[in-house]
Amino acid sequence: MKTLHIAIAAVLFALPVGAPLRAEEQTELSKQAPSAPPVAEKREHSFTHHGVTLSDPYNWLRDQSYPTVDDKQVLDHLKAENAWFQARMAPHKDTVETLFREMRGRIKEADKSTPQKDGQWLYWVEYEEGAEYKKWWRKPVAGGPDELILDETVLAKGKKYFRLGALSISQNGQMLAYSTDTNGSERYTVKIKNLKTGKLRRDTIPGTLSSLVWVAGDKGLVYSLANENWRTDNARLHWLGKPVSSDVELYREPDEGFGVGASLSSNEKWLIIGTGDHETSEVRMVPADDPLAKPLLVRERQKGLEYAVDERDGTLYVYTNDTHENFRLATAPMSSPSEWTTLIEGSDQFYMTGFSLFRDFYVIEGRRNGLHQIELRYYDDPARIEPIKFPEASYVAGLSDNPEWAVSKLRLSYESMVSPATTYDYDVAARTLEVLKVQEIPSGYDASQYVTERLEIEARDGTKVPVSIVMRKDRDAINKGPGGPLHLYGYGAYGMAMDPGFSTVRLSLVDRGFAYAIAHIRGGDDLGRAWYKAGKLKQRTNTFNDFVDVAKGLSALGYTEAGKVSISGGSAGGELMGAVINSDPGLFGAVVAQVPFVDVLNTMLDASLPLTPGEWPEWGNPIEDKEAFELIRSYSPYDNVKAQAYPPMLVTAGLNDPRVTYWEPAKWVAKLRELKTDDNELLLKTNMGAGHGGKSGRFEGLREDAEEYAFILWQMGN
Repeated sequence: MKTLHIAIAAVLFALPVGAPLRAEEQTELSKQAPSAPPVAEKREHSFTHHGVTLSDPYNWLRDQSYPTVDDKQVLDHLKAENAWFQARMAPHKDTVETLFREMRGRIKEADKSTPQKDGQWLYWVEYEEGAEYKKWWRKPVAGGPDELILDETVLAKGKKYFRLGALSISQNGQMLAYSTDTNGSERYTVKIKNLKTGKLRRDTIPGTLSSLVWVAGDKGLVYSLANENWRTDNARLHWLGKPVSSDVELYREPDEGFGVGASLSSNEKWLIIGTGDHETSEVRMVPADDPLAKPLLVRERQKGLEYAVDERDGTLYVYTNDTHENFRLATAPMSSPSEWTTLIEGSDQFYMTGFSLFRDFYVIEGRRNGLHQIELRYYDDPARIEPIKFPEASYVAGLSDNPEWAVSKLRLSYESMVSPATTYDYDVAARTLEVLKVQEIPSGYDASQYVTERLEIEARDGTKVPVSIVMRKDRDAINKGPGGPLHLYGYGAYGMAMDPGFSTVRLSLVDRGFAYAIAHIRGGDDLGRAWYKAGKLKQRTNTFNDFVDVAKGLSALGYTEAGKVSISGGSAGGELMGAVINSDPGLFGAVVAQVPFVDVLNTMLDASLPLTPGEWPEWGNPIEDKEAFELIRSYSPYDNVKAQAYPPMLVTAGLNDPRVTYWEPAKWVAKLRELKTDDNELLLKTNMGAGHGGKSGRFEGLREDAEEYAFILWQMGN
């Protein structure tokens, strides 16, 4: 049995609304509340690269003992910013609670996923009423009682933060390996549970950051440790019952920019160990029943060559970009794994995003004109192509949880900006779709009251940028005239497409007359690999220009107007927020930057940080390349803050975030406070016990959504 991928429709749940503060509590709160935002001290610090000396007076906000953060002055400053956030948001508590009620009302709190067969068992997950975390269940296919195999609510009890990482059941169904993170640092601890007795084994593996793969007849477990710089440069084998100190290193990656991961082939015969960065891959294969055998290297790494593999009946299937940037599918004999013969050619029109092998057929996934496509193909008849058709013109669809090798039905997921998440079974022989589950919205939802559109807006260089929009049909009546507020979301990095999916949270803006738009800007791979390349490295500024031009284009088309556009983005999307407010601050009425990657130059100059070496293919290496240094310096949001008016901003951070370190948003906000010439709100909220994803649990995550939307509504005058 492979790693469990049991899916439930993405839902968030709200905490019950608390009682309002008593008068004496309000008075005490007002006494304690700060009357002015904190001002960070400036301390002389400079550095020189390529003959250029730069000053960074807020460098002291980076605790020198990181990843431990115990510098009192740093912590005091972050706490002061949090106090200012609380003080400024306090008058809007009612709005937050109202949003909370709405968001909660759209969620079915007691919910379960559609059971899926894997071997002799049916597996599913459940949320109980009021629970922050889920429970994992199974029962025998042949009949028998339900069996609770993992209870996240118990594991999370008494902890301020909890997140389940990997979860994998042994081939014989008797053992469960799982990993947990209890502080947001993304260093997980693995435990193994005997599902027959319900007891934990003594095997405990700390410091992992990986999948968990059962091998050697369930006697061994393959995993990866995070090294001191939070990089997975290894694949290791743990023999059950043996001390962790005796674990065997199957592979170690010498390139500090590459990360290592392991998985099983679809037929579970091969352990696949892959390594790579954002543009280069290398794969080794080992028999799953003999993990200590000499690995088979598929093809040596070559800069810019990406590939992934699977195996069936002695034939290797290779997904690769070697002849076309939109990828092709090739085959090779296992005896000569580097000799690839094209099975499906790469195409300018069809961007192949992946493939999945099954015993009797295989599935190709991709996008045509940015829209999802799923095709069934057959080993014995290459000309036979069966696309799966869906009812809407614009949607998000893909393979869901399909753990078995021999199947007659495929589990699929589907949604659109107006259609709630739907789980289908696709009957391969009959070529028909069966609806298994549609996301329920207890407070009510009428899709006919909403409309979704897909536009193309011309950027300044003539490129047509797709935009997906959802709004109420009666939006003009709500706003008492055409136009009105519009929220624009963007990301634009790492070749990650922003799909036009469904969101119950989003409705709290849309039902108040907002249009909600997703800008499919360059840097993502929404329109193929060329679209991604056109927003990275030397062409990075296309991403920022596209976003600004989309905002202006939507105004020109009458969807909104300058100053009525609120925007948001997180991580690399937070970098986007920083860049566009530096270039076009007057265009936006409110900004939410979540864990924003804004100190780009300093981070890319620091090879000791967890992600930096692996990020150079995405942004450039400013240590060795002066041109890259100058380009990053020209757009890095922190380095380009200047004396001008900025829009109202809410910025978030996570103290334990290993991806975007907490000091990036802290330094950025400090510099903005120093230089901005306006009186607009600037708030920084740091989660002191969480990481990149914010607080854990359904409810606390939803509370943060409510706070962010309350801030937007406050600043937009709604």
